[in-house]
Amino acid sequence: MPYPIVHVLFFVLCISAVAVYATVRSLFLGELSLKGSTHLLLLLFVGSICALFPDIVIVHSLLVKGTMEHCWAGPIPTHSLIFSLPAVLFGIVAGYAKYREPDRAMYLGLFAEAAFASHLLLDDISEGGCEYLYPLYEKKISLFSMMDVSFRGTGIFHYLTASFISVMFICSVIMMALFALSKYGFELRYKPEK
Repeated sequence: MPYPIVHVLFFVLCISAVAVYATVRSLFLGELSLKGSTHLLLLLFVGSICALFPDIVIVHSLLVKGTMEHCWAGPIPTHSLIFSLPAVLFGIVAGYAKYREPDRAMYLGLFAEAAFASHLLLDDISEGGCEYLYPLYEKKISLFSMMDVSFRGTGIFHYLTASFISVMFICSVIMMALFALSKYGFELRYKPEK
């Protein structure tokens, strides 16, 4: 399990790189306003909280049990996509409280899901799997161990399929963040040559 700061930095610097790029660019060009900075602060706050959300149970375990147990909240594994629902709801509520617009609130919920999923990706890399599909499938699945197969033993089709699924999951998390960030004005643009 990576330390909490690693989860936050991975989300901010890798998954939300376009927001960092747009902010730094705006700062250097003198275009960043107070209103723009409040968007960024809210995105960073929600993203950071949701990137740490799968490990939130550790606070309860430390205070009540004196242990570092953090992978289960009752019968539900905290490192599963079903456990991301409270994080998504947190993003939606925070977005609605700030903007009073349901569509912007939904985009912040999508951003929260990308932050939560980035946590699962890092834990998958370090621990060798997560219960992504709980309750449909109760065993751990490791997206990255699927990429570590050779096509000699399993066949080229299995090798390509496993690699495609792993890379597409990472791509979908990044695309969720980019899609949500575009609603808040953070985007890269293609400028055609003249």
